[in-house]
Amino acid sequence: MNRIATTALARNLMQDFAGLTGLDPAGALPQRYLWTDAFAVCNYLGLFETTGNPACRELALRLVGQVHHMLGRHRDDDPRTGWISGLELPEAGLHPTAGGLRIGKSLPERRRDEPFNEQQEWDRDGQYYHYLTQWMHALNRASRVTGNPDYLLWAIELARTAHARFTYLPPTGGKKRMYWKMSIDLTRSLVPSMGQHDPLDGLVTYNELQLAATREFGLMAQPVLAQEIADMTGICRGIRLDTDDPLGIGGLLMNASRMTRMRLQGGVGYPGLPQTLLDAALTGLESFTGSGSLELPAGYRLAFRELGLSIGLAAVRKLPELIGKNPDLSGSADSLLRRLQALREYMPQKEQIEGFWLEEKNREAGTWKEHREINMVMLATSLAPDGFLGI
Repeated sequence: MNRIATTALARNLMQDFAGLTGLDPAGALPQRYLWTDAFAVCNYLGLFETTGNPACRELALRLVGQVHHMLGRHRDDDPRTGWISGLELPEAGLHPTAGGLRIGKSLPERRRDEPFNEQQEWDRDGQYYHYLTQWMHALNRASRVTGNPDYLLWAIELARTAHARFTYLPPTGGKKRMYWKMSIDLTRSLVPSMGQHDPLDGLVTYNELQLAATREFGLMAQPVLAQEIADMTGICRGIRLDTDDPLGIGGLLMNASRMTRMRLQGGVGYPGLPQTLLDAALTGLESFTGSGSLELPAGYRLAFRELGLSIGLAAVRKLPELIGKNPDLSGSADSLLRRLQALREYMPQKEQIEGFWLEEKNREAGTWKEHREINMVMLATSLAPDGFLGI
């Protein structure tokens, strides 16, 4: 399909999403979920940049407002009320991310006196670090597209809050670690283990915000997230990155692309790290491809995880051209290009995944319907990825 056709498909998916979740027309009880909404904001911004339709920009900014006013506040079924940050209006409205943002899960968070149930925990509310970093990215994209630094300042405030609450020093000593899931008010861990790629997401996102603040907006003369970046650099050192999960592989590819693009824009370089991410992605792709997962019927597949891979493949697709225009990439251009060449054999999986989930019969499967909103938004991102990728 050409770009006009894929843009039209993405626009239709995002129109359906707006109606289903109470964004447009605005519903009395909108359904907000932080991960999905982060991708959706970027999609609307990308559609605005591609089509010039101001309605798409309006939907992106309206969605930002809905997320802050719903997921920045306590749940309706929670005895606590008001903003998670504890701030009162009007200050709370000026700092909507100061207390973090809820996930938006269907069940309330686990009580302090309630035993842990691993299966049920997936449906319980709280805060996820890797959802917060996605929202930081979406806010940064909103700043860049609109030219309004307020969105970037909210992202930086969210980064500081999330970092302060999710990272900790183990009581037995050693380097800092991270919690995977925390309570809505960020006072206790709900799942104490560390997400495999959470530190990497934080490192890349903090650098992205730092670059925007100092180079694009000129907001601060000095680095604004220097300690947070130093912490994440330490946590990332030595962690295992390879995975056969398609969403995780896609994240590795996206982060390799973001780091390389930031380096080309004058950001801080991490010698060898993009290559390390691409190596881990290649290892994961070999395993995932060999598993035959993409040959299974829809009922045995999770669209949003596969679409994470296709978005990652879109992220690195244009890197060889960019590197070719900037051969003096601190001596790393050749090693990056070798790895990108090795990725070429997997590039057809992007269209394979999209084509499968564009078939109406496959969207009748329970695995699609159970995760309908996140699936349709990430399918739209895969079809028209420039809004999310910022390219």
